[in-house]
Amino acid sequence: MKILVKAKPGSKRAYIKEEPQGLFVQNDAHGPLRRFTVAVTERAVEGRANGAIISAVADHFGVARSRVRITAGFHGKEKTVEIEKE
Repeated sequence: MKILVKAKPGSKRAYIKEEPQGLFVQNDAHGPLRRFTVAVTERAVEGRANGAIISAVADHFGVARSRVRITAGFHGKEKTVEIEKE
């Protein structure tokens, strides 16, 4: 499954919030992509924020960290994340 993530690195508190579908809905072969805001306390330095986002998404969906990967948006705040379900 793929989701869209808006990253918020360097936040005072970490959280994940699912956003409602807006006017600009992106679709893949399985329908509209769910959109999340993921705030992490780690700064966007040397990939630390990306690692924290992967951990937060894995915890949220109850999967291993190795089953979550960022497929687009490594250097930006808008990311596409793929989650492999078992």
